[in-house]
Amino acid sequence: MADAERCPVENIATDYDIFDPDYIKDPVPAWTEIREGQCPIAHTERWGGSWLPTRYEDVQDLAKMVPELSSANPGPIVVNVPEEFRRPEREGHNGAAPISADPPEQTWTRKALLPHFTPKAIAPQRTYSETLCHELIDGFIDNGGCDGAVNYAQQIPPRVIAHKLGVDESMVDEFIIWVRNVLELGLTQPELRLKYGDMIHGFFAVEVAKRRQNPKDDLITALCTTEVDGQMLPDHVIVGMCNLQLVAGIDTTWSSIGSALWHFATHEEDRRRMAATDHNDPLWDSAIEELLRAYSPVTMARTVMEPVEINGASLQVGDKVLMNFPGANHDPEVFENPDQVILDRQRNRHIAFGSGIHRCAGSNLARMEMEVALKTWFARIPEFTLANPDEVTWAGGQVRGPRIMAINFG
Repeated sequence: MADAERCPVENIATDYDIFDPDYIKDPVPAWTEIREGQCPIAHTERWGGSWLPTRYEDVQDLAKMVPELSSANPGPIVVNVPEEFRRPEREGHNGAAPISADPPEQTWTRKALLPHFTPKAIAPQRTYSETLCHELIDGFIDNGGCDGAVNYAQQIPPRVIAHKLGVDESMVDEFIIWVRNVLELGLTQPELRLKYGDMIHGFFAVEVAKRRQNPKDDLITALCTTEVDGQMLPDHVIVGMCNLQLVAGIDTTWSSIGSALWHFATHEEDRRRMAATDHNDPLWDSAIEELLRAYSPVTMARTVMEPVEINGASLQVGDKVLMNFPGANHDPEVFENPDQVILDRQRNRHIAFGSGIHRCAGSNLARMEMEVALKTWFARIPEFTLANPDEVTWAGGQVRGPRIMAINFG
């Protein structure tokens, strides 16, 4: 880490640091300060330089700027990857389409993926998820406590994704290590991002080759038989899509589940309200949407391809823009009392799953996992608090959520 990147932030509008411990723990005050300043789109030279919009309207507008802003293989959210850590042989082989692709590639890869994530397509995963959550709770409920992040939230999405893809669920611990090194540690250590990214691509290349020889009833096989405009999907595209499911579908959802548990463990009135609410009550739907808004985990990146003027900021070719969906979801111009969790909030046009053509294709699956995880937890453990509030640790950068979170029951 460069010395400049270790220096304390003196002016957040011109020198923010999304890896600053205070920002990771609670970024809301920073967004408020920037939003209320002279320019609601901040800039920094740290971590390779980037822009940070904080207003809902600006983030929405930026999300619609295609081709002015590019999503094609933007790499780590902030850190520019040194040349020695690049993989020139992958040029032309998108590593995580459609989310890291521009039209027309983004269009046809998204078209191929969406049918596998409709409510009907993910319905078979619900029973599996319910059984899984009960089994996880069985493993620690008699202990009087657990780590809500490590023992529960972080265990659910990797297993659900593995089950849907049809890969060996015994590799879940490895999947967690791979994903953390790509999306968390790898953001500031590109050698780790490269190493574990290669491991993920290598793993799925083998799995795709296996399905070509021995088809199964799983997502990888389905992608191997998917046609778009009369053409079968190439193997490298399927590998990229599988990589997307693992990397984008695990950390994001476990962060949302973990943040929700953290909220209820620290807000007794909300916890008791949900514990007393029937599982078929519509309050559950609004509560989940509100938790997604308030604790939106994901910030994406775009690269400026054409000069852009927006709300006092001049974005130049090559600049990086952080798509601050979490900050946009705290804009008081759009959300009344945005920094307060209102479980029955009625007007909630949040963009936790992104916006525009790159909106998350797996949002139905993520919502289902979050709903099942929380309902099952409350059915078994209605009373719980943080064991050591000061010892909760959070990951930040591209995906924000609790990583260590000891919880006591009863």
